Amino acid sequence: MSIDDHSALPKGKDIGYLALGVVGIGTSGPVIALSSMPVPSLIFWRNLGGALVMSPFAIRAKEWRTAEQRRSIRQSAIAGVFLAAHFLGFFAAMRLTSVAAGTALTTTQPIFAALYLRFKGEDIPRRAWWGMSIAFLSVLLITGFDLRLSFRTFLGDLAALIGAALAAAYMLIGSKAQKAVSTATYTSVCYGTCAITALPVTLIAGFQLFHFPAKQWLLVLALILGAQMLGHTMFNLSLKRVSPAIVSLIVFFEVPVSAILAFWWLGQHPASGTIPGIIGLLLGCGFFVFRSKVQPADIAVD
Repeated sequence: MSIDDHSALPKGKDIGYLALGVVGIGTSGPVIALSSMPVPSLIFWRNLGGALVMSPFAIRAKEWRTAEQRRSIRQSAIAGVFLAAHFLGFFAAMRLTSVAAGTALTTTQPIFAALYLRFKGEDIPRRAWWGMSIAFLSVLLITGFDLRLSFRTFLGDLAALIGAALAAAYMLIGSKAQKAVSTATYTSVCYGTCAITALPVTLIAGFQLFHFPAKQWLLVLALILGAQMLGHTMFNLSLKRVSPAIVSLIVFFEVPVSAILAFWWLGQHPASGTIPGIIGLLLGCGFFVFRSKVQPADIAVD
């Protein structure tokens, strides 16, 4: 499978990786909403934990010897900065608006990825745009999304949209970086850079880093094991073989997972359109994959 074929379905182990990724990342919104730890502090600890888990594998790989590998490491660090900015937007959205609305807007990520690819001169056919539009409208149906006339929720919705654009950039850069290094090296540098980027924000803003109740540390651990390792890391493993356009599209399925968990853990009732919305989501994604005829082209993020 060519990573430059933006309509190729994942195969073999990548199907399992992406399925785990959807479940893992689907836990993110509800866990963040349950936590009262300051957003930059939560980002710092979550990504520091992810980096520490992956670092032994990266050190063993010793992928810093060639010029191409060192270039990929620099790209991994750039991806980490974008990931930190994405997290700031997404985590803020989880606090300012509902889990459902914030997650729904964040899943516009594949649209931003497709816009970037189109800007780079790649052919994104009209049918692909229709598929993404159907999938996104289905997401709104699942969540019962309502742009309420509240300045607080408006800020949360805006933060989610900005977070979606930044997530698309992070995934596109990660796809490029992993052409020369393993996922272990990429994620340890990316997550570590993300943590380092969030740290000065935490300190300058005067947010607390330590002395939280045990429940808050358990929620951090849940984020590391669920959203970070089962979510982001599984997606990053697939990016070595699957186009970032397809991986971004699969992130749409985070929404029903988050909606179910938000109902279970937070009592946020899913909208009545959940079942037809999931059907529409499947149709939209299928329309994108099976009807689009994108010519292979190289994704370059320099």
